Amino acid sequence: MAEYDFPEDLIAAQLEMHRTRAAYRALCETLPWSVVPLPGYERPEGHHYPFRREDSPGYTEEQAEQEARLRARMRELSIQIGTHPFWDTLSGPDVVAARSALKHVHDTPADEADAAA
Repeated sequence: MAEYDFPEDLIAAQLEMHRTRAAYRALCETLPWSVVPLPGYERPEGHHYPFRREDSPGYTEEQAEQEARLRARMRELSIQIGTHPFWDTLSGPDVVAARSALKHVHDTPADEADAAA
């Protein structure tokens, strides 16, 4: 993979995106299946695979605010990263390769991870 000289603000935004997305995923795993209170349901026995959902109490006000805040921050970061002036310095396939490289700029190489253990 080619090396790119990413600006520090772009790297910082990508790191914040990783962290925000992880926080959003963790939150979503704790949320009820429906935003608003809804009764549960069940697929019939003869269906492709049986499935049952319990009643959903809906999101609390705090859960809804936290979900909206994290989703809005991911959208802001996505715009900040996607429209950064650095991308104008590249063309063609380099843009795609650089965008992919940016997503992995914080990955720890296997050799360093083994040495730290």
